Amino acid sequence: MDAFLETERLVLRPFTDADVDHLVALDNDPDVMRFINGGRPTSRDTIQERTLPHLLRDYPCFGTRGYWAAEEKATGTFLGWFEFRPLDEHSPEAVELGYRLNQAAWGKGYATEGSRALIDKGFTDLGVKRVTANTMAVNSRSRRVMEKAGLSFLRNFTGDWPDAIEGSEHGEVEYALTRADWEQRR
Repeated sequence: MDAFLETERLVLRPFTDADVDHLVALDNDPDVMRFINGGRPTSRDTIQERTLPHLLRDYPCFGTRGYWAAEEKATGTFLGWFEFRPLDEHSPEAVELGYRLNQAAWGKGYATEGSRALIDKGFTDLGVKRVTANTMAVNSRSRRVMEKAGLSFLRNFTGDWPDAIEGSEHGEVEYALTRADWEQRR
């Protein structure tokens, strides 16, 4: 399988149908899903019928996908995934950055490493002008990754939560990085 992007320790590659078991394990870890859906499990059928097709989608303005399976380069171990997808499928100018990694990958800098690499690729190769990322206000680990990846706090907001989960009463936060700011920091 051809890699989309490689870093010192990571390989980001396109998802395949063979990733279902990895996604089932990832999305059924209550700690991984705590800030996504309150830690509720996701059925295998939902992953096969909804999640995986979403992860396999190509974006015309990139000529590629917007979600990438993350593997540890040295071992090939599945670590989770990264999102770097256009907010408007017809324009690469603004993208959303996201990540979901299994617990074994937490605290090792993988989320920051993968995020920085995607940001660099976006600004140098994909025509991106603005990167944005959102999380729950109480998700301090994810917020720290955004900051370490170079994004700056933009605003607090209240999203529509169909099912309120612990912490959602504090709202969400948005972080962003423009190409101009990225260039100044290099």
